[in-house]
Amino acid sequence: MKAFACGDVVPGCEARWVCSSEDEILARVGEHAAAVHGLTDLAPELVGAVRTHIVAA
Repeated sequence: MKAFACGDVVPGCEARWVCSSEDEILARVGEHAAAVHGLTDLAPELVGAVRTHIVAA
């Protein structure tokens, strides 16, 4: 299992995910980024920051 907290990349955001894979977390984060943060195109740097903060759950 993998876990990610959006607040690790976007200060103040309390969204968190625990998923079976990194790819699943990235998909959920992409949906969240569009719906909550208005980001429809995730820059490679942002994806890299997300990957850096994904941890084992």
